[in-house]
Amino acid sequence: MSDGFDLSDLKRRMQGAIGLLRQELGGLRTGRASASLIEPVHVDAYGQSMPINQLATISVPEPRMLSVQVWDKGLVGAVERAIRDSNLGLSPVAEAQILRIRIPELNEQRRKEMVKVAHKYAEEARVAVRHVRRDGIDALKRLLKEKRISEDDEKRHESEVQKTTDQHIAEIDLALATKETEIMQV
Repeated sequence: MSDGFDLSDLKRRMQGAIGLLRQELGGLRTGRASASLIEPVHVDAYGQSMPINQLATISVPEPRMLSVQVWDKGLVGAVERAIRDSNLGLSPVAEAQILRIRIPELNEQRRKEMVKVAHKYAEEARVAVRHVRRDGIDALKRLLKEKRISEDDEKRHESEVQKTTDQHIAEIDLALATKETEIMQV
């Protein structure tokens, strides 16, 4: 826009918060196998910490099983250790260069804990979206103070920022509700 205010940048930043939320929610176990479950796991390999997907191929051969094909035979033990130590409650079984990981059933207490974690992730995303809103409104106030926009333009842009914020918060709530339903299904 010619007045120096960029709503599309705020939208992009809010979408970034939602993208991160979706990634975090994807890592939460729902009782069925998903490659995204172990993608955040980092392995100490070649003298540094590397994401597991840079050392192995992750596949889902069965609904309750993950298969991790490690490319370097010497790293099978390191990958197995990293998965065990990841606090995901998974126990890989090594067969040559392939790790098989059974996904155990989730009990009711564990499901409720996972819902709490999902709520925490969603709240962090809401806070991030609100921070972006605050930055946008601060930018508008600065433009008004510098007399680069009129009060009417400031109010109009402010309502656009609030409307965009409300839309993104609703998107976060929908993603949370979907994940909560997914986790609590028996």
